[in-house]
Amino acid sequence: MDRRRFLETSGKLACGFTGAASLLVLDPKPASAAAEGPDPGLNIIGPRPPFTPHIGTLISMLNFMRKIILEPAQGLTVAQLDYLHDEKANTIGALLFHLAAIERFYQIHTFEGKKWGDFDDATQKRFGAAARLGGAARKEIKGNKLGFYLDILKEVRDHTLAELGKRDDAWLMQVDANSMNNYCKWFHVCEHESNHNGQVKWLRARLPS
Repeated sequence: MDRRRFLETSGKLACGFTGAASLLVLDPKPASAAAEGPDPGLNIIGPRPPFTPHIGTLISMLNFMRKIILEPAQGLTVAQLDYLHDEKANTIGALLFHLAAIERFYQIHTFEGKKWGDFDDATQKRFGAAARLGGAARKEIKGNKLGFYLDILKEVRDHTLAELGKRDDAWLMQVDANSMNNYCKWFHVCEHESNHNGQVKWLRARLPS
């Protein structure tokens, strides 16, 4: 199954976390009472104060993957961000926008409790082409400097961190009617960036001199 189909049908897939909450000892303390201490840095995957342990661990993975995806994009010009390798390819700019779009859709799905695809018109107008990629993205997403994409990624991620800070490990382990928990959904956001990281690097290596 290709990745886009996964995104369209994510509510119907199980990630092996069903019943996982019964196997984990969850910290009943609120996020503000989580382990104190300095941030251990990007290369340590694990709890992050002041978040609850599993929320913090998820955030450490999101932060690590975001650094990795942005490294090959550094210094790219508008022409390089818009470079289209062939008629079926996506540009690096469109892929960066795509990451923000999918994360925004998962925010609406998990934080607002809406069904996948139940997105308002303003969200569809802003993120729809980027989420779908393909022909619409090739036509609409171009002519933007790198800062345009970095700002959107930061805007969306800041909202993710703020919302995760309001939640605890029990919320993360909640399983929906389709046998998928919130941890699986947000792990997919992280894994999704890993997949496109490979595409961005592949495209950068083929940019015209």
